[in-house]
Amino acid sequence: MDEENITTLTGFIILGFSEFPELQIPLFLLFLLFYLIILMGNLTIITVTCLDPHLHTPMYFFLCNLSFLDICCTSVTLPKLLDISLTKKHHISAVGCFTQVYFFMMSICEEFLLLALMAFDRYVAICHPLRYSVIMNQKRCILMVTGTSIIGFLEPVTHAVLLSGFSYCGTKEINHFFCDLSALLKLSCTSTSTIDLLSYILAMLIMLPCFLLTLTSYVYIISAILRIRSAKGRRKAFSTCSSHLTVVILFYVTLTGLYIKPTSTQSVDQNKLYALLYNVLIPLFNPIIYSLKNRQVKEAIKKVFNIKRFPQAQKNIFHVGKRAIK
Repeated sequence: MDEENITTLTGFIILGFSEFPELQIPLFLLFLLFYLIILMGNLTIITVTCLDPHLHTPMYFFLCNLSFLDICCTSVTLPKLLDISLTKKHHISAVGCFTQVYFFMMSICEEFLLLALMAFDRYVAICHPLRYSVIMNQKRCILMVTGTSIIGFLEPVTHAVLLSGFSYCGTKEINHFFCDLSALLKLSCTSTSTIDLLSYILAMLIMLPCFLLTLTSYVYIISAILRIRSAKGRRKAFSTCSSHLTVVILFYVTLTGLYIKPTSTQSVDQNKLYALLYNVLIPLFNPIIYSLKNRQVKEAIKKVFNIKRFPQAQKNIFHVGKRAIK
């Protein structure tokens, strides 16, 4: 077949999980449930963070932005997967495909930066508590988050531009549940050496410093916690960063090597699994981890949604029922 740029003609075919045709409806229901839980959990975090004055601190400001980022990332990929599972319409336009690549890469970049900022915030809170309000003031926090958004917005632009100029020949089937970069590059007739090199450079400039900042912050945090004499003090100090540490480990485990390996050495099924973990499990677990392991968030949820009223209402109904029986 002659080399041609099919993206200008018909777009691509996303296979999704078509290797399990008998499971398409169960998969649709499962992913729909996950998507609704992700939306509900992260919107709950955003709502209570905005409405409860006790959570108007840098830590929860960053958490609110992380929840918003999780919603955006999931909303780029899961709705198309749901459509494929339900209607079996696997086609996606070139614009839609490159949009998915762009926003998925943007979310990865921003999350690397945001988790590094959250680690630095915990480092200042534990290692320099007296200077915390000065170092992590409101203006600086807003500038930090704005900076992560700008970097995240610019980082995937070159990838998207290069991809749109590539020629794609032969099959146009993407063996993935969305337009993932590695899966898309396997369809290219154009050499991918430039985009591989670009991925390495961006990883060294953005992801590696974020990882080193996060790692260094936790080395100092753990050292400071171990120097606390009382067991109660150590537990209290560790509880302030345990949720974030859990999220960091989950994030790095699922994304290590996803975009920094040459495309020739990447396994499609492995990348599919990593992308599924990132798109579903991390946005699903983040609000659960932060709410279950954080007393302030649990109290804020109860206060904002008036959860304490329900047990009292049940008692009132019980007493009314007893009087009615008598």
